[in-house]
Amino acid sequence: MNHAPPLPATDETIARFATIVGETHALRAPDLLAPYLTEPRDLFKGRTRLVLRPDSTAEVAAIMKLASETRTPIVPQGGNTGLVGGQSPRSEAEIVLSLSRMNRIRDVDAVGRTMVVEAGTILANVQAAADEAGLLFPLSLGSEGSCEIGGNLSSNAGGTSVLAYGNARDLCLGLEAVLPSGEILPGLRRLKKDNRGYDWKDLLIGAEGTLAVITGAVLKLFPKPAGREVAYVGLRSPEKALRLLGRAEARAGRQLTAFELMGRRGMEFTLRHTPGARDPLSSAHAWYLLVEISSQRSAEDARETMEAILAAALEEALIEDAAIAQSLADAATFWKMREAMSWAQKPEGGSIKHDVAVPVARVAEFLAAADAAVLTAIPEARIVAFGHLGDGNIHYNISQPLGADKAAFLARWTEINAIVHGIVDGMDGTFSAEHGIGQLKRLELARTKNSVEMALMRSLKQALDPYQILNPGKVV
Repeated sequence: MNHAPPLPATDETIARFATIVGETHALRAPDLLAPYLTEPRDLFKGRTRLVLRPDSTAEVAAIMKLASETRTPIVPQGGNTGLVGGQSPRSEAEIVLSLSRMNRIRDVDAVGRTMVVEAGTILANVQAAADEAGLLFPLSLGSEGSCEIGGNLSSNAGGTSVLAYGNARDLCLGLEAVLPSGEILPGLRRLKKDNRGYDWKDLLIGAEGTLAVITGAVLKLFPKPAGREVAYVGLRSPEKALRLLGRAEARAGRQLTAFELMGRRGMEFTLRHTPGARDPLSSAHAWYLLVEISSQRSAEDARETMEAILAAALEEALIEDAAIAQSLADAATFWKMREAMSWAQKPEGGSIKHDVAVPVARVAEFLAAADAAVLTAIPEARIVAFGHLGDGNIHYNISQPLGADKAAFLARWTEINAIVHGIVDGMDGTFSAEHGIGQLKRLELARTKNSVEMALMRSLKQALDPYQILNPGKVV
């Protein structure tokens, strides 16, 4: 059934929305709206007349009920850290729904190892609450000090611990959400097994706020490791890194909690633009690995496992050098080098981004093919490749040539995307590994997704959001 498109809110309608949350939390002044209208990459300039900041699921339900009645488009927003424009309002007809005030940790169950949180809870606060209970919430992102758990789930965030613990989807037992109609979908269940029909939780995770507004979640917690070792490794090639990954997984099993690959150029950018950054190794290498071992047994077990892996790798000439963190400060510095790599590209000018994944065994093949193709198109391009080797997810970014015109370089975004994504397609990979679709990749999704899958996605969107009011223009 087709319906008329969403309508811009009238002054009267805006006043009705403001009544739901109270005037203090209905933001209209330009200076108050501004933080909600920018995004990290400056690719999308948001526009809106109103930001609503509800304090409860009941208020979200009332907002969505009124939006359905008045056909007003609503854009859910968490910490506004998304990289594909999924959280950005496209016109003044759209109202931003910020979940940031809904930031309560409702319950921590240390016996059942679960935590019930509201969608606006900052990820770092979730981690801290788990730590206070002597447990671990393993989702870890560079933006964890500002991103919110509702956004993490809506985008099925990945991060650096996917190798051992999985994506956000794997870390969630239950969801509470509000449908576009204003109906509340209760689902804050702590069950590891529940086969009563369709799993709405898995449908809403990764939907980027296009099917419902996530308002709460039950998260899985894990035993805190008794020992943790972090090493920085220098080596010659991604091929050798893949061989080391196999050796490390065979020796450490589930104790291998991170295996991050970084190219030399990314290291140079990070050293140049990150205060306090330092190269953990004494000489430069073409490629680097950040390896983490976490042991449930003891600190000694973690150290012995790491040393055994690295000693064997040196003997086999898989690596050229390695440094094991000697303190918590060392470990933090090692991780800072990896996490800052995303942002250290910005001072170097325009950067054309790719968030791709291929089968793990083909990562080295992908890097070689992509480098050759990109440098044929832009001979002086500066390639910054890094990412989660253990799950095949590479952030393949291309910084503009030195002295190039930034606007002219970025105008080639679609052309270069087509080159890189074509290689990824040929390897049965994906052009969106963990950042999502949002606005940036919507047309690419429609172009590359199987027609049956796209039809099914559109059918689900139509069924749950018949008036197309929830995050319009995103994903589908």
